[in-house]
Amino acid sequence: MRSGKHFPLRADDTSLYPDGKEAALVETQRLRDRLSKLQEMLFADHRHRVLLVLQGMDTSGKDGSIRRVFEGVNPQGVRVASFRTPSVEELDHDFLWRVHAKLPAVGEIVIFNRSHYEDVLIVRVHELVPRSVWSKRFDEINEFERTLVQEGTTILKVYLQIDRATQRRRLQERIRDPTKHWKFNYSDVEERRLWSKYMRAYAEALNRTNTDWAPWYVVPSNHRWYRDLVITTLLVRTLEEMDLRYPRLAKGFRGLHVT
Repeated sequence: MRSGKHFPLRADDTSLYPDGKEAALVETQRLRDRLSKLQEMLFADHRHRVLLVLQGMDTSGKDGSIRRVFEGVNPQGVRVASFRTPSVEELDHDFLWRVHAKLPAVGEIVIFNRSHYEDVLIVRVHELVPRSVWSKRFDEINEFERTLVQEGTTILKVYLQIDRATQRRRLQERIRDPTKHWKFNYSDVEERRLWSKYMRAYAEALNRTNTDWAPWYVVPSNHRWYRDLVITTLLVRTLEEMDLRYPRLAKGFRGLHVT
């Protein structure tokens, strides 16, 4: 499951799990139960940090992935951070300044719903800063992430790949379904007109920042059930590789009888 080259780039491809939707839902639930136990161990072990970066076009499923994948985990050790339009204070600092305060502490899983990558995506597409500025940020991001890894953070960067037809269908669902009206924002329709520019921006961003220490995972996301299965599998495998364990009771307290 390493990086984009190991994932099919067709957004509707589910060939990595050929057993179909119903079997995938069962497997996803099993993995969620496993993730809940591993996340508790991560918190108790208190040696590792995990940063999950979710990027993708509007309607690609960032919110849905967070809701479904982390269903049942203890919120004490999981935190979601979002990155909207920078504030005046944030603009007065370098583009990574606002990211530092939202990074995971020891024992935590933090999910970035969008991330520092907006500063090589939206700022490029909308020409908010010149090329001479945003093009240098790829190297800065790579070094920033290298430092995090060296300090004990495991970084999982996931790009949720959908096609334009699926985005159109999901936006239309938000208009038709009264329970989804709150999700609809006309700016999403305006951003959709820039699809080709975003695809070029994403292609370069993934290529320039797909490093050994923080690779990208490109997840076909036209099918929600498949997207959730792949992300949950990735998290479980990553945590299992950490050799997590519960701390042992101090020797002096072993065999203690509480009265």
